[in-house]
Amino acid sequence: MRRSSLRVFVLLAAAASLVFPSCAKRETAPPASKPFKVALLLTGPISDDGWNQSAYEGLMKIQSELGAAVAKVESLDKSAFEENFRQFGSEGYDLVFAHAYEFQDAALRVAKDFPKTTFIVIAGDSSAPNVGSVHFKLEDATYVLGALTAKLSPTKVAGMIGGEEIPSLKPGFGGFVNGAKSVDPGFKVVTKYVGNWNDVTLAKEHAEALIEQGAHFIFQNADKAGLGVFQAAAAHKAQGVYAFGSNKDQNAVVPGAIFASAVLDVPAAYLSIAKAVKAKEYECRSVAMGSKDGVVSVVMAPEAGPKLPPDVVQLLSDLEAKIDRGELDPLATAH
Repeated sequence: MRRSSLRVFVLLAAAASLVFPSCAKRETAPPASKPFKVALLLTGPISDDGWNQSAYEGLMKIQSELGAAVAKVESLDKSAFEENFRQFGSEGYDLVFAHAYEFQDAALRVAKDFPKTTFIVIAGDSSAPNVGSVHFKLEDATYVLGALTAKLSPTKVAGMIGGEEIPSLKPGFGGFVNGAKSVDPGFKVVTKYVGNWNDVTLAKEHAEALIEQGAHFIFQNADKAGLGVFQAAAAHKAQGVYAFGSNKDQNAVVPGAIFASAVLDVPAAYLSIAKAVKAKEYECRSVAMGSKDGVVSVVMAPEAGPKLPPDVVQLLSDLEAKIDRGELDPLATAH
């Protein structure tokens, strides 16, 4: 703390202050408040127009609305996850978001060494005293997209392409299959995985193979690699082939190639969590957030909406309402 000095105007006053130090009044400045510090760990680049970009937008929302000091790491190296957690913990960060299921084990190992830091694993399913997790119920939207596909597909075949085959992808894929089969129990959905989140070329090859098998609609959840799916759909647009975006409104990434997107309002969820942590009101647990929470929705591409027949529009509206009211479970297999 800075101590203000007292000007000495006469020797007598100086002597008095030496003989009777308790008489000298000390004025101190109030301690500077510690900034609220928030970090973000990602498995891919924030330029992916989807999953990672939405997380970065959430971090920026926290910075602008809460005045937080923020930092991020875009790392594809899983061996560095634990080191990154420890770095932010040792630097006194209040909150660390880890934006992928793959971070969960490292977070649980490291968190006990930094009890003053709250760790949040997005797409995780575990918790600890200072570790929370959030599962976004993408299936609330993919179920609707599956039903839409079954209503519009002339071949009764659709495709799905994922990055890595991890547990957090399965609900969204399962919802798509169930939605399609709710309309047509015999509808076929073929799934392929890229094996990573960045290989645009391989994702495009997988999409081309699905199109060869008769898929007119392809849902992807592959982060940066998803661009390859969009490119394949654009190349076959004359045949009536379309892709679906995921996690973010991706309808404009390759205009005309994307029919609709299953959207997560990640920034709103991030801000809500950060506010609770800053106010020391956050309870570390595993939670699910879906359409009824206002964070999951279907967004049609501007040119696609007018193409829908009235009965399809009504069906999609009814399905969304039932899911919001809890009357329809997108992951239930009985139809």
